Amino acid sequence: MGLSDVAKGEGALRRFFVEALNDQDGICVITGSEARHMTRVLRMKPGDRFVLMTGDGRRYEAKVAAMGGREVKVSLVAPLPTPAPSPIRLTLLQSLLKSGPMDYLIQKTSELGVHRIIPFSSERTVVHLNQEQLSRRTARWQKIAVSAAKQSGRSIPMEIGPFYAYGEVIQGYESVPGLKVILWEDEPCTALKDALKQASSFECFTGIIGPEGGFSKEEVRTAGAAGFVPVSLGRRILRAETAAITVAAVVQYERGDLG
Repeated sequence: MGLSDVAKGEGALRRFFVEALNDQDGICVITGSEARHMTRVLRMKPGDRFVLMTGDGRRYEAKVAAMGGREVKVSLVAPLPTPAPSPIRLTLLQSLLKSGPMDYLIQKTSELGVHRIIPFSSERTVVHLNQEQLSRRTARWQKIAVSAAKQSGRSIPMEIGPFYAYGEVIQGYESVPGLKVILWEDEPCTALKDALKQASSFECFTGIIGPEGGFSKEEVRTAGAAGFVPVSLGRRILRAETAAITVAAVVQYERGDLG
């Protein structure tokens, strides 16, 4: 079977992810949650084929060689083509939301090709977590991003950045190039679509999305001083997670690889 034949049948195969591929003579071992899913949930057997994705974007057709109690030994059949990344490096700076909405946001923006999400706390953020809770939540978000990458076929999962206070995240992105916007429902003049059309060619897009209560005028002024353009999504008042998904979809449609 040639490479083109393998690629044609890829859509019918399940996808599994390993952060690093340590293979010897085309044989590698999968452990952890992916191995448990293969053995206990799917009850895969030797000879079953699947797509193995790696943290650096490589993809292989692989097959189960042997099943163990906590590991699955697999053989690499053939490399698969790597999907082209989005032409836009899209980063969302997202104020921390409640668990359900934040999980949903992570999943859907990952499917839409967002490169990185940076969670932060702003003046009207209602969710407050200690360091241990943040660590657990971040690990969960990364698992969601990996699952979404497998489902959507993207080569590398979305990155979940560290948590910051609002002032820290603004300062950290002050010198970042590209188009930078802050979503503000009270912006009277500039819509996101207008900002995209008016901007010259850019490879990086950074959008700040607020909490359920939005941003204060002072927070918007702080972002503006750091080069962020206040924009709106029109007359509709969207939930915070819906706004983030909408921003990602609009940017990908206008300047990225959607549609």
